Amino acid sequence: MTKPPANAAERSAALALIRTAMVEKKLTQAALADASDCHEKTIQNLMRGRPVRDQTLFDVCMVLGLGYESIKAAWGGGEDASNGPMDLKGEGGFVAPVYMGAYTRAAVDQYIGTYLTLRPAFLVPGTIVAYRTEVVWDPEWPSLLFEERDRPDAPFSHRGRLYIPTSSMFIHLVSLTKGAMRMVVVSQIDQAGIMRGLITTLNKQRASYTPVSAPIVYARRDSLSADELGEIGEQHRLYPAYKVLIEETMGGYARLVGL
Repeated sequence: MTKPPANAAERSAALALIRTAMVEKKLTQAALADASDCHEKTIQNLMRGRPVRDQTLFDVCMVLGLGYESIKAAWGGGEDASNGPMDLKGEGGFVAPVYMGAYTRAAVDQYIGTYLTLRPAFLVPGTIVAYRTEVVWDPEWPSLLFEERDRPDAPFSHRGRLYIPTSSMFIHLVSLTKGAMRMVVVSQIDQAGIMRGLITTLNKQRASYTPVSAPIVYARRDSLSADELGEIGEQHRLYPAYKVLIEETMGGYARLVGL
């Protein structure tokens, strides 16, 4: 359903935060559009206080280091997800679309929550990247929605949806922005609240991007402290435990194949 229109003062305050963050990071509208992977016209609409898609707000907040939920709440009047064929949207807000696995809200409640997310750093050998992933149910487009938070490389944080096939022991976390897709394939959540598998994405190296794949772990947590997140080196107190989780993933949940 359509979100209620924002209070003009609240939207103006959110816009002021965006402008201030742009000044602090020395970003022009064109540079912000490039970093957010959206059209400059979209950023121009944003800066005029016009409604934009939630994905646009999320991408802009990630680039500027702003809190997405607070900006989204202040902005209001975003995209209308109520229009669309029911075979794509699901039924009544409780069943995911068929192409996503047609799973029900009740069947996937165990996935909703906060996850410690671990993977090897792509550029720094011997380093583990640890960040937060939130999984929630989206009633407007019935399905599980994931959102990455507290990544050391915040501008590259992803937001996407969970695809859960009925005949597989694995699930897919997929984000898609303007044709660019990132896929994570992990095992279904186990009794310990852990999912393990592989991430396949693009890694930026200077001016170019290189396809990469690495083991990844999602471990359910009730809470996470700042000390548990970030770039975890060999001297960090949690490095041994994190390393074991990643090594276990390559020991039975995923396999890299070469010649």
